[in-house]
Amino acid sequence: MSEDAVTTGLAELGQLDRSALSERWTAMFGTPPPRHSKSTLLYLALAWNLQLQAHPQWSKAASMGRRKRSLDTVATPALATGSRLVREWQGTTHQVAVLDQGFAYAGQTYRSLSAVARAITGTHWSGPLFFGIRK
Repeated sequence: MSEDAVTTGLAELGQLDRSALSERWTAMFGTPPPRHSKSTLLYLALAWNLQLQAHPQWSKAASMGRRKRSLDTVATPALATGSRLVREWQGTTHQVAVLDQGFAYAGQTYRSLSAVARAITGTHWSGPLFFGIRK
């Protein structure tokens, strides 16, 4: 498929309403689109697939930035027992003590920093990222 065909195909997709995008989705993927999906999502997925057809050398995972990272490349620095981690979150200062086996926060012991970050925020966080010890 040529670059001109891709450009034309993308322009054509941009003119379609949700119903027509759904029909294209079904034709392209062999299954109806996810229920309640927005037309923007349908357009983006169809556009991506159209470009993949023109560039088969692209890997979906590599071009979307989903390469698997080894643990060595994202290692968290070792924390010495007795260290204190401090983080301000929504106007409140939170202190975590590093233990031999886990972390102490608010009178409880947690196995991971991510569990502490979840207790503080109520949502999933990377603990090392939340406490600023890894970028």
